[in-house]
Amino acid sequence: MNPQNKSHDLFSQHLIEALPYIREFSGKTVVVKYGGAAMVNGDLKLEFARDIVLLDYVGVRVVVVHGGGPKVSELMRRLGKTPEFVQGLRVTDKETVDIAEMVLTGLIGKEIVATINLEGGRAVSLSGKDACLIRATKHQLKSENEQTPPPDLGYVGDIQQVDPKLLQLLDESGFIPVVAPLGMGPDGSAYNINADTVAGALAAALKAERLVLLTDTPGILERPEDPDSLLSSLTPQKARQLMEWGVITGGMIPKVLACIHALEAGVRKTHIIDGRIKHSVLLELFTNQGIGTEIRADTAEGKGS
Repeated sequence: MNPQNKSHDLFSQHLIEALPYIREFSGKTVVVKYGGAAMVNGDLKLEFARDIVLLDYVGVRVVVVHGGGPKVSELMRRLGKTPEFVQGLRVTDKETVDIAEMVLTGLIGKEIVATINLEGGRAVSLSGKDACLIRATKHQLKSENEQTPPPDLGYVGDIQQVDPKLLQLLDESGFIPVVAPLGMGPDGSAYNINADTVAGALAAALKAERLVLLTDTPGILERPEDPDSLLSSLTPQKARQLMEWGVITGGMIPKVLACIHALEAGVRKTHIIDGRIKHSVLLELFTNQGIGTEIRADTAEGKGS
């Protein structure tokens, strides 16, 4: 067979496979958490933007939540501050949260918006402070013993309440919300919140059809040292077992907890995928087998069903 014809047949196959998924998702909401290598590599940034615009063009209501911790640390060092972490959480004094707000909303969010808009989308940069989208309370670490008080993390927040009306209004009007993971505290101050947690909470509040989390691993691995041990589909019960057994650890834990929270609120399926793969979002949503790990409601069918 002529290689050109073979390529054409493969392209046609993917298009035909995608059609029922496009019909299924049209008019529904998909929340995508954007982070890792996909936010750093120039080619991946462009392909991600094109994927989001394509989803928008076929009628999917997309909400993007982005991280940006490495750039916050980079600016802190340039300003003479040393990033400090306790139990994986950034110690965030007032100066640090001001830096985080400046980087996340003034730099990263605007860059993502510009890239999407240059590809034909209509994206808008927001944070949880806009229209009281996310109300936050101060995160309290647990004390390791009765004699030693827990460290004070400063302006690190837990989500108290989500008001999704602004996101719904933007989606209904054809805009693509791009949300920085900041909440508004009782005094109006910004609170830094884990981006996976924010994505899960927004998906729950919006009753989204899907939640997709981009990361720098293939997904959830049954044997963390073996990239070929990908678990393609899990229930929340199985995911909790894997956390208890120490299979799911570190930064994967907040991702899994975000997925479980979204599922408990009515989201049908959630996905943890490798953002280092071009068009990873489309490949996960619009093909039968997908590329990563889905955590699905107990009543939902698994991949390839």
